[in-house]
Amino acid sequence: MDMSRRVGAEFFGTFWLVFGGCGAAVLAAAFPALGIGFLGVAFAFGLTVLTMAYAVGHISGGHFNPAVTFGLWAAGRCASKHVIPYIIAQVIGAICAAAVLWFIASGKPGWEPGGFASNGYGDLSPGKYALASCIVIEFVMTFFFIFIIVGTTSKGAAVGFAGIPIGLALTLIHLVTIPVTNTSVNPARSTGPALFAGGAYIDQLWMFWIVPLVGAGVAGLISRWMYEPHVLIDTVVIEERSAV
Repeated sequence: MDMSRRVGAEFFGTFWLVFGGCGAAVLAAAFPALGIGFLGVAFAFGLTVLTMAYAVGHISGGHFNPAVTFGLWAAGRCASKHVIPYIIAQVIGAICAAAVLWFIASGKPGWEPGGFASNGYGDLSPGKYALASCIVIEFVMTFFFIFIIVGTTSKGAAVGFAGIPIGLALTLIHLVTIPVTNTSVNPARSTGPALFAGGAYIDQLWMFWIVPLVGAGVAGLISRWMYEPHVLIDTVVIEERSAV
């Protein structure tokens, strides 16, 4: 598979994740009469990953998240030459999605952006949780997200069904963490909205890059022990060959 198609798949997948997930929070959840609430937002994020995993997962692997790319690289499931191009495509996709969402949302008279579905800790946390609490929950949730991704795509797992548990895992993660950090586990997802919310949201981006990447890296390394090493190595070889 040539690199342009791979990065294109990551761009569109990340665009859909940010536009669909954050869009549910900014547009639909803003109207209580619709009854979507944070439960609906959680499912929106899960559905974006589920749908795009089947739409373009066979092209790029369906990462849509710098932490996933880094975690899979640490697990031996992503070729080194794909890491930087994937992450760049993911961040650009997230920023473009946030820009389109901003344009749509600003078309409503009297609209106030507020946090614009951004992530935060302390005063910017939905529940005003302290930095330490936010660090721990982002680490734990990113760790298990990567662990689930590697496990459901490994030898012995049900073939062709990985998108379902991965999408449901992201839904569960949002159900737990929205009150704490507004849920990141994805540095690209955090970056797009923060650039438009501005101010303190940009200042806090460091945490939503460092912690998910660390959690993903630890999960990837443990996955090397948990799952058969030769399967992980073969996956990289297959990716290398398909890119030729």
